[in-house]
Amino acid sequence: MTESGGRIVPVDLEQEMRRSYLDYAMSVIVDRALPDVRDGLKPVQRRILYAMLQLGLRPDQPHRKSARITGDVMGKYHPHGDAAIYDAMVRMAQDFNFRYPLVDGHGNFGSIDGDPPAAQRYTEARLSPVGMELLRDLDKETVDFVPNFDETEQQPAVLPARLPNLLVNGAAGIAVGMATNIPPHNLGEVIDGLVRLIDKPETTAEELLEIIQGPDFPTGGLILGKEGIRQAYLTGRGHIRVRAKTEIEPMDRGRYRIVVHEIPYNVNKAQLIERIAALVREKRVEGITDLRDESDRSGLRIAIELRRDANPQVVLNQLFKHSKLEDTFGAIMIALVDGEPRVLTLREMLVEYLKHQREVVERRTRFELRKAEERAHILEGLRIALANLDAIIQLIRRAPDEATAKSQLMERFGLTERQAQAILEMQLRRLTSLEREKIEQEYQELVARIGELKAILSDERKLMGVVRKELLEIRERFADPRRTQIVPAQPELEPEDLIADEQVVVTLTRFGYVKRVPADTYRGQRRGGRGITAVHAREGDFVERLFVTSTHSYVLFFTNRGRVYRVRAYEIPEGSRTARGTAAVNVVPLEAEEQVTATLAIDQFDDDRYLVMVTRQGTVKKTALSEFDTPRNGIICITLAEGDELVDVFLTDGRQELILVTAQGQAIRFQEDEVRPMGRTAQGVRGIRLEPGDQVVAADEVLADSDLLVITARGYGKRTPLDQYRRTGRGGKGIRTLNLTEKTGPIIDARVVQPQAEVMLISSQGVMIRMAVSEISVQGRVTQGVRLMRLEEDETVVAAGTLVDDEEPED
Repeated sequence: MTESGGRIVPVDLEQEMRRSYLDYAMSVIVDRALPDVRDGLKPVQRRILYAMLQLGLRPDQPHRKSARITGDVMGKYHPHGDAAIYDAMVRMAQDFNFRYPLVDGHGNFGSIDGDPPAAQRYTEARLSPVGMELLRDLDKETVDFVPNFDETEQQPAVLPARLPNLLVNGAAGIAVGMATNIPPHNLGEVIDGLVRLIDKPETTAEELLEIIQGPDFPTGGLILGKEGIRQAYLTGRGHIRVRAKTEIEPMDRGRYRIVVHEIPYNVNKAQLIERIAALVREKRVEGITDLRDESDRSGLRIAIELRRDANPQVVLNQLFKHSKLEDTFGAIMIALVDGEPRVLTLREMLVEYLKHQREVVERRTRFELRKAEERAHILEGLRIALANLDAIIQLIRRAPDEATAKSQLMERFGLTERQAQAILEMQLRRLTSLEREKIEQEYQELVARIGELKAILSDERKLMGVVRKELLEIRERFADPRRTQIVPAQPELEPEDLIADEQVVVTLTRFGYVKRVPADTYRGQRRGGRGITAVHAREGDFVERLFVTSTHSYVLFFTNRGRVYRVRAYEIPEGSRTARGTAAVNVVPLEAEEQVTATLAIDQFDDDRYLVMVTRQGTVKKTALSEFDTPRNGIICITLAEGDELVDVFLTDGRQELILVTAQGQAIRFQEDEVRPMGRTAQGVRGIRLEPGDQVVAADEVLADSDLLVITARGYGKRTPLDQYRRTGRGGKGIRTLNLTEKTGPIIDARVVQPQAEVMLISSQGVMIRMAVSEISVQGRVTQGVRLMRLEEDETVVAAGTLVDDEEPED
């Protein structure tokens, strides 16, 4: 209820709240937060520029105290706090906020580090040349003027804006229920787009995208791809990925530094550096040893120094992922059109600006035409006076007063009142021959000018031609090269982009504990050494599987139930050399009573490669690798017979020879094409016929100039040239490969190896040894081998793996 005129008026609360809030919302939208599509300015910005013009603060005049400017704006046009006015003026002077600053500031106007500007009593300002272009022709009746807040002053409802400020400087504002965020653009490109629309009004939005490449931020940086730009330009909304401009510089001693030269728009440099430092402290980004801000007057420079073992690209990817070195600019292109907020496409913005410029030029032309006609009218009277000089002088001398002389001039010579007044005010010096010639010349020029102005007003093409010409003049004066480079779209950073691509050793214990360790953790030893402790396993547990791979590779876990699970190697938790590891069930979603029985590292799922699977009962199956390229986990890889399980899986190209080795020392070699490709759910075919109690322990493909390395449970082993294993047909019993004794124990693993490889062995007590294959003796098929690893009485070798060194030896 409200009291009005001494009486209480009942008011519905809901309706009053709705009406009052709507009034408030529209006030914020129209009078504060959103720019006008014609001049690209919010009311406070427009009022600041106009007040500066009224104070005479043109680019060729001295700067004036900012306090004087904000005082004039607040007192005459903008009845709000001086802090808000000063802040708006400061932003228009900051070259890291405005692509083309409208105010020329003198003093401390803040920095890209977020430092606040000095108090307004210390700083000075004046209009910049670009700011003057927004005000040009304001005195020629080009726009409407409206009363100020107390109706004591007049202010422009919109500025002539002789350059497309909304697009070249952008705008940002939060209103009620809506917000705008228009990116800045390159002036040359925007004017080229406007000229194209003038020349060919039917130009499509797609064609404009070829001219206006995209936003051009004052802080430079890189825009990743054009899809976000295209979406913003065609719909009015879009997400544009912006990345810092960086460079990787070499340092001494094999180290590198990352140097940042440009950062994304609206990113605070000081906060960015603090964020990077926090990432280092939190160990979310590793490898950074020093971080310095080396920016100076020559430009921005952030130096990030790295450890010698750090991969600079991986560190940079991590910074892109976790800091503002990569940011997203959410474009929301909302502006006021005829006083109402609208979401605008790029083409609509350009069309609305051209409508405004057409109106400005037309109103200016009409103003100039009126002034020219008024002046020509006066000159026509002066010409009559000069032609009848003696008679007019005599008439004036005889007239008793000015009014009589004016009326007699009008009556006798057919002059208008203005012409007669001009003759009476004419100075005697205008009677000289030179002045008479000047009057005649001026009159003829005015007649020609009037003709031109009328032609412009009568012909739409000429009118738009004037707009085109003046836009090109603006381009010639102010256009500059792009600062923001548009580069091909980069895929979203995947987790592997944040992980260094390096060799690791992956181990899997009998009880299902898995871990990865850098391969260089284990130093090379000579044959027969004791080794170093690789795993402190719980009692009764030991390492069953070991292989070397890259952190970026896929690791396939094959289980006793004939299923396969896929993870990236970096997803396997890293452990120390002696750590037990993480339960495999925490890495892959194993079902109850399901155990991992084979593992394989895959780089790519090529169509021309195959997975060969071998079961403990001697079954062999070949399936195209591409059938396993699926994000689904736990898919069937082989249908197993009752009581059977996988013993080994390896990759081939489909044209190799295969060799299978059993625990009791039998080996069979046959052509791979004897096993036809089958689907994932097939059971396979017989690979070797087993004696009772025997089982397959290993399988591999035959390589040229290679040996078969056989390793027994008691730490014995040997290399035998593969040419000693004749090729037989699939399904036979095979031939002897090792003379088994109580001293050697059964075969636990066999590998096809080359001399440059290294082998790793792990015992049931978690002890690991790494040695060169070349140190292992080459012996015949039926020998028992040599001791590779000293074992305790109740200790056995349980797993083996090979490591090939791809690096060339140093000179």
